[in-house]
Amino acid sequence: MSTAELACSYAALILADDGVEVSADKLQTLINAASVSDVEPIWTQLFARALEGKDIKDLLSNIGSGGGAAAPAAGGAAGAEGGAAEAAEEKKEEEPEEESDDDMGFGLFD
Repeated sequence: MSTAELACSYAALILADDGVEVSADKLQTLINAASVSDVEPIWTQLFARALEGKDIKDLLSNIGSGGGAAAPAAGGAAGAEGGAAEAAEEKKEEEPEEESDDDMGFGLFD
């Protein structure tokens, strides 16, 4: 990550921690207060637009939770549901069962 991206990320986290709305001006003010001089204004604008209307704390708390698979755009709703069920069944069938060391005739400490 570049210095500009890190500075914007930390500034956005500071604003979110204080419960202040993230805007390009506020990000730039925090970055200037931290004496980070090589951040172009485009970075603060990009971060402000990306985080507009989002709850940053909620994003951070749900970072480990995986979302559902995206349905294909051309498939339609009914086709996507059927295709998703078939894909899930195929995936289950393709996963090989792990063999234990006992099945092969030797163990870890033999």
